Amino acid sequence: MRLRLHPHVLCLLSALSILLAAGSASIAQTPARTHDITVEDYFTQGFIDNCLISPDGRYVAFTDLRWDLDADTRHTDVWVTDVQTAKMRRLTFDPAGDGNPGWSADSRWVYFSSKRGEKGGQPPLNGKTQVWKASVDGGEPQPVTRFKGGVEDYVISADGRTLYYVKSSEEVEDPWKDLRKKFDDLEYGKGVLNYSELWALDLETWRSEKLVDENRVIGEFAVSRDGKRIAMITTPTEELITNEGLSRVDIWDKSMNTVTTLPDELWRAQAPSPFGWLEGLAWSADGKKLAFRVDYDGFPAELLVAHMDGANVTMQRLNRPGQFAPGESTDLQWLGSSYDLCFVSEQRARARVACIRNVRPGAQGAYEIFTPGEVVAKSFSLTPDGRTLAAALGDVTQPGDVFITPTSGKPNPRRITRINPQIDTWKLPKIEIVSWIGANGDTVEGILELPFDYQPGQKLPLHVALHGGPSAADMFYFEYWIYGRGLWASLGWAVFAPNYRGSTGYGDKFLTDLIARECDIEVEDVMKGVDMLIERGIADPEKMAVSGWSNGGLVTNCIITRTDRFKAASSGAGVVDMALQWGIEDTPGHVINYMEGLPWEKPEAYLKASPLWDLHKVKTPTLIHVGGDDPRVPPAHSKALFRALDFYLKVPTELVIYPGQGHGLRKYTHRKAKLEWDIAWFDHYVLGKEMTEPEKP
Repeated sequence: MRLRLHPHVLCLLSALSILLAAGSASIAQTPARTHDITVEDYFTQGFIDNCLISPDGRYVAFTDLRWDLDADTRHTDVWVTDVQTAKMRRLTFDPAGDGNPGWSADSRWVYFSSKRGEKGGQPPLNGKTQVWKASVDGGEPQPVTRFKGGVEDYVISADGRTLYYVKSSEEVEDPWKDLRKKFDDLEYGKGVLNYSELWALDLETWRSEKLVDENRVIGEFAVSRDGKRIAMITTPTEELITNEGLSRVDIWDKSMNTVTTLPDELWRAQAPSPFGWLEGLAWSADGKKLAFRVDYDGFPAELLVAHMDGANVTMQRLNRPGQFAPGESTDLQWLGSSYDLCFVSEQRARARVACIRNVRPGAQGAYEIFTPGEVVAKSFSLTPDGRTLAAALGDVTQPGDVFITPTSGKPNPRRITRINPQIDTWKLPKIEIVSWIGANGDTVEGILELPFDYQPGQKLPLHVALHGGPSAADMFYFEYWIYGRGLWASLGWAVFAPNYRGSTGYGDKFLTDLIARECDIEVEDVMKGVDMLIERGIADPEKMAVSGWSNGGLVTNCIITRTDRFKAASSGAGVVDMALQWGIEDTPGHVINYMEGLPWEKPEAYLKASPLWDLHKVKTPTLIHVGGDDPRVPPAHSKALFRALDFYLKVPTELVIYPGQGHGLRKYTHRKAKLEWDIAWFDHYVLGKEMTEPEKP
């Protein structure tokens, strides 16, 4: 149940954190923190999705994700910032949402993808994804592609002369072909095949050439710097039910015009699970090495490298010093013309840009961190010469801005954006990392947030906010998110975000201990952490609430079947029955990994990990949230939980279904509703406040 969440911090600042808060793009004098954080403040935030430094190192392009309250949604715009002056310039203003930036070779143009116009219009304004470009000096963006069906992904060649792109084609291949075509508005479990085609567009002659059209679906691709090879992460088909365990790495060779597939023993036969997620393709400068990442549910993610010597390929799994966790959804990149591989490394609630030096067949060099200190890196990029690093870093004072630093000598991150100046006046929570002894006598850590003006000795109502994943972690930086952190301390609560068993960044054993122990060992970790806060005099044992989304919702459901110590609970998109989850979610390998087999192979494991069979023990007033179209944890779980608690067990319960929403809430009104419902529910059942009628508009 992957819900990629990010997390938070504020205690005494480290020397580097102070450095990060200063630097270019900072203001002359920090304003006083006088503003109490509110629900509406959440929707004033911008979030940097990615950042990409220009080839000449003069600019950084980034996307800024913001809420459009009038449109009831959020969208991204493309910006550039000058590395020397820290002057920011917004390049796009279209509500369609613009993303996936790329640079021209001369660093004068920023390419991006956008769905502009409306369905039925003429390309490029036909509501399909097209590639556009904008000058770093501003001005109206110009269309680059005008394809009727749009493009699914694109890459600009290193020399800037070619735009490589992927588009889709649909085929129907089975005996029921005529019926499928006759009723083509329906969804089918198989038979209707959406394939990918890889093309090259010459940006001088504007002629397109099809490179790959064999039956495959391309999820990601990367072009070598010399254009002689293209690596693709592919699957044989794209069906209604996700094909886990079928992804592969294909290599197109220009000289031979052939496609070969990398040997997959390292992430299939020799892996702890065949259900790996392949991501993050990266060619070395000379095109002789290809790196990528494989993520697993429940098992450590790995960094793999294919060493290519002519027709010979040697596969290598890199060692991870300190058992760091490769950061999710972050690209890999080689440092200049070297064989030094860079990535985001997660360790103990921090995420830093790091590098493994001198990667070669069967060996590797030193492990080096480029962004030390109390920081959380979201994304990064390097100049082609490898001398300069741009990274989106969050710290104790802000959720993420772009910093620049040289890659040689002493790290010296300098801030060159300030996308959330309003946060400078917010009364941020006091945040610290806490530790305690959890299940099996093992040390467990988590994030504790206390009110801005908290004084030692104060006993506070406690909100236990559980992260999703479970292969994820709450991070040590400032985060205002809708799943617990950022807001509640300003409402007078202590917020506790435990990195329970199965969390990333705490070593391989800590991660895998959750396998075959869901709804068990992580519950003990959480409850022992709660006891620690009570013993420290921080948490009021008579005023406690628990909440979570995705896997956090599952753990919430497990907790309320084990104890009535919490006066209220908020369960978001949480599983109640593991067998049902295996049967209806879009990534069933997740369940197979944690249960160590299929339902008919491990029936006892599925029963033991399912809160359903203990719902008769629940006494806690429970608020239930779920997206109406959630493919990851479908609403059947939440409906079953509501039916059991409300109709049969008479436990105070409410079910909130968000129409048209998936595993995350994408509408402003829905996110606001989630926040306000949680506040009202906890106010009443934990703090004893009377329920009041909402104000009329």
